[in-house]
Order: sequence, then structure tokens, then C-alpha cells
Amino acid sequence: MQPIGSAAGHPTNGLSDTVHQRHRLGILTIAAEAERVEVAYLHDALELTAGNLSRRLAVLEEADLIQIERGYHGRRPKTWIRITQQGQSALAAEINALRELLRRHQQSRASS
Repeated sequence: MQPIGSAAGHPTNGLSDTVHQRHRLGILTIAAEAERVEVAYLHDALELTAGNLSRRLAVLEEADLIQIERGYHGRRPKTWIRITQQGQSALAAEINALRELLRRHQQSRASS
């Protein structure tokens, strides 16, 4: 175990600036739970404005972590997102880094 205060190999180095932002992490975790997710659901579940959600989706799409699909349900236009394989991998890496961070924190608290 690295000493406290040593940054080398610290689990926070494994956190992705793209994925770790709270709302983007929420989008990816919700998308990973289903084949595709309607953007309106994300809007409600994450309590984001349309503009904020749109920007976060654009960042994830630019990073190839999600795909955005536009279409219709009946006569109503709908937008859905799907998590990509790259998005699945990025989410798994983020979760693993968080698990390691928690493990180290619990270990340091137990030895105190």
C-alpha cells in the first residue's frame, strides 16, 4: 500500500474527467441498465434542464461513449441514447477506480 500523501498509483488517477462528472456518470450508469434510454427519462431522472442535458450528452457522444438515435414513436419525435462498448469499458474502469478508492479508505480508517 502506498503511504498516505503519495500520489503514485493512487486510485484517483484512474478516474476519468469525462466519465466522473456527476451527471455524465449518471447518464452512463442509466444507459448501461437498458438497451436504450429515452432522453426525456434522463431529463427527469437526473433533474437536468434540457440545455444542460444536451451539453452532457454531446460530451459523451464526442468521446464515443454513447450513441444518440433520433426517431419517432408514433407521430412524436423521440431521442434515445445507447451506451457504446467503449462507454461500457469506461464505466467499468470508473467503477473499479472508485472501488479501489473505497477499499483504500476503509483500510486506512481500520488501521487508524
